[in-house]
Amino acid sequence: MRTSIATVSLSGSLTEKLTAAARAGFDGIEIFENDLLASPLTPEQIRDLCADLGLSIDLYQPMRDMEAVPDDVFAHNLRRAEHKFRLMRRLGADTVLVCSSVSPLALDDDALAAGQLRELAELADGFGIRVAYEALAWGRHVNTYDHAWRIVEAADHPALGTCLDSFHVLARGSDPKGIEDIPAEKIFFLQLADAPLLAMDVLQWSRHYRCFPGQGGLDVAGLLRHVLHAGYTGPLSLEVFNDVFRQAEAGPAAVDALRSLITLQEAVGAGELPGPVVPTGIAFAELVTPDVEPAAALLSALGFTRTGRHRGKPVDLWEQGDARVLLNTGPAARRDGTVLAAIGLETPDPAAAARRAEALLAPVLPRRRATGDVLLDAVAAPDGTELFFCATGRPELPDWKGDFEPTGEQTADAEARGIGAGVRGIDHLALTQPWHQFDEAILFHSGVLGLDVQESVDVADPYGLLRSRAVSTPDGAVRIALGAGPAPGDDQDRAQHIALTTGDVVSAARRFRAAGGQLLPMPGNYYDDLAARLTFEPGELETYQELGILYDRDAHGTFRHCYTRTVGRVFFELVQRDDGYRGYGAQNAPVRLAAQHTLAG
Repeated sequence: MRTSIATVSLSGSLTEKLTAAARAGFDGIEIFENDLLASPLTPEQIRDLCADLGLSIDLYQPMRDMEAVPDDVFAHNLRRAEHKFRLMRRLGADTVLVCSSVSPLALDDDALAAGQLRELAELADGFGIRVAYEALAWGRHVNTYDHAWRIVEAADHPALGTCLDSFHVLARGSDPKGIEDIPAEKIFFLQLADAPLLAMDVLQWSRHYRCFPGQGGLDVAGLLRHVLHAGYTGPLSLEVFNDVFRQAEAGPAAVDALRSLITLQEAVGAGELPGPVVPTGIAFAELVTPDVEPAAALLSALGFTRTGRHRGKPVDLWEQGDARVLLNTGPAARRDGTVLAAIGLETPDPAAAARRAEALLAPVLPRRRATGDVLLDAVAAPDGTELFFCATGRPELPDWKGDFEPTGEQTADAEARGIGAGVRGIDHLALTQPWHQFDEAILFHSGVLGLDVQESVDVADPYGLLRSRAVSTPDGAVRIALGAGPAPGDDQDRAQHIALTTGDVVSAARRFRAAGGQLLPMPGNYYDDLAARLTFEPGELETYQELGILYDRDAHGTFRHCYTRTVGRVFFELVQRDDGYRGYGAQNAPVRLAAQHTLAG
């Protein structure tokens, strides 16, 4: 289907917004009146620019407080409307959005509203323009889509139809099934927006917290199905008011926006994409570092062994159990220390996963590949993390480990490590997102990678409130915790971490400390609170305090975890999940963050 986006959804000047929309691949644009008023370009120049960019102007909006008003006010409204219709002719737009009135002068009189809208449509028709009447969720007398449709139906004019907006429909709790009763030719336009589920004034909710479909909690896909069943064939257009998007760079935001529409069309069966290829595990985590020694010492203390060296690049492979970490000291190494730069995703069909990622506008990464190197498909996540689709030890597929020459060092077997004491694999990864790309990251990881999205969690940091949301496979084989700081720039120095799973975190912590590793100490007050809330075996809590082990329970099981000191921007977490625990110890995060701030200070 054709795609469109309202200029209010993007930041920058009108020219920047139009260029971003075109480069992302949108077919059309809604011109928001304020953007036109602030532009130095004439309507004719805007029309020509859109034509040069390959964009149709699908809607001019909004025209406010037009209907159900006293006669003298309506006469003034018609004069205003005629001026705007002349402007639209110059602009090349043939549909105008009229919002239901919020004016204190508006009367609760459907017959008057229908009569005045008919007169407005008659005036518009003379200019070759259609009027799309939309119910604002906070409209003074008309605030539901079915009420707006009844007025349009009563007005009975060919140039008058309705505009459906998913936010206004769903925010009011209206049943969208009734949309199927509206004749397709009378649905002049469709605007789409999602939003997190918040208990607040609907106007403030709309003006500040809308997001692209798939990033919130509204059933936008369900609404779209009803609209398509009604026979609508017009564009799918995004109208998103969001404080963060208004500050984000227009180009990436437009790409994120189009990705949301592509994913939405797939969800309702209106578009074809390469099917999702859900990863089955984490093949490796890659650290990029300007100085290999601190990171290597940390890995060694954790029980990892340097088992391989890349044939043509300064990259070492460290292994323990099924956990693999690459240490890269190449020219791309950051001066500000060690960072988690790439993730290898164990993938059933790497080539198919890459095709889906490319179809969903993920940047494909060119690779420097020497003769004989394994060909790996890779894309960039919104935060710049490189994602490799790869296979490990499967004869039918190229093995990424084939690029590494064995060092001859062998990982210790389970008996030598001590039962349950060693690291078994990577439990999860925690990635800090740029403040303005948090919602984009959620949609990317769910749409491109096929991961399930968990509920959002707010975490109290000593210097602000952090957002966190996990994405995972149903079986927990891949878990990624995405986090963002409370303000622009806050994420710049925030650490990322790799959580390693072990069968006995107490033994693992002791072995790490005996090998010279330093664990993050936790405040005694935390353990006093645990003692007050929960019952432990004699000496158990004292052991946890000695090693800095944190404790959590959910409805399924228990979670014990502790942290290493930070190297560069990376630290490790040792975790023990028992009895099906599903979380990430979120209630302990404020204590951990405070401890890290204390140590850094």
